Amino acid sequence: MNKVMSNKLHIALYIAPALLLVSVLVFIPLILSGYYGLMDWDGIGAKTFIGLENYITGIQDSKFWDSALHSFLLAVFSTLSLAIYLAVSIILASKIKGADLLRKIYLIPMLLSSVAIAQLWIKVYNPSSGILNTFLRSIGIEEPPNWLADPTIVLFAIFIPILWQYAGFYILIYYAALKNIPESLIEAARIDGATPFQIATRIKLPLIKEVVSVTIVLAIVGSLKYFDLIYVMTAGGPNGASEVMASYMYKLAFNSYNFGYGSAIGFLLLIITMIVTVIVRKLTATKERIEY
Repeated sequence: MNKVMSNKLHIALYIAPALLLVSVLVFIPLILSGYYGLMDWDGIGAKTFIGLENYITGIQDSKFWDSALHSFLLAVFSTLSLAIYLAVSIILASKIKGADLLRKIYLIPMLLSSVAIAQLWIKVYNPSSGILNTFLRSIGIEEPPNWLADPTIVLFAIFIPILWQYAGFYILIYYAALKNIPESLIEAARIDGATPFQIATRIKLPLIKEVVSVTIVLAIVGSLKYFDLIYVMTAGGPNGASEVMASYMYKLAFNSYNFGYGSAIGFLLLIITMIVTVIVRKLTATKERIEY
């Protein structure tokens, strides 16, 4: 009995630093965010308790739901882009020439900060001197779009650098999963006359479906809370066309000094993200996991 208690004490001591760090950086801020959402507070002066008024206002706020729609559209785009990452990973795992170099190239955006990437793509999208519009003019398009100032295309324009930024992350995950597939299975399929497409769709994909499920959750959750690159590139403009939930929360708290309402929006973002995560995990769960 003493040995069991001693082992439990050792385990508790080992996990205590990590638990303390997670509590300070994650759990306590979440609790405080929910608490501040119950207050009328400018971030400096005295707090006034107003109950659920901020949360009710948030639920009735059309701007909040517009920003939520934009976040969900980014989540859809990000989920669809996983097919591109997976296809590239399958090609890289097929022992093509230069695969090692390509993997390193795809990882370069991960080494850059989101602010640096945003500044880079602002220059790419510059309507007068940007490389994109310069190319479009060279092929005969006299009036190319103003990518970051057109409400109808700004969200798509922002998604392109997001896709570029996270390509290396997802390609690396898929590549590692594919390399863990026993080579004997692939060779047996080749001997049986399977084509590369059949090997990819009937052998490789079913064997990494758990990894695909995890990346879907990561892509959706990451899109719902995405902030930095969007805020630097457009600050939610023009006229709120690229506003997402995180940027709307930031503006309320730090631009309008309405920390109580901003905290309530942040807590609603947390609730929405948790609900979506549970739904996605249920939809992408394998049959074996459900039966278990």
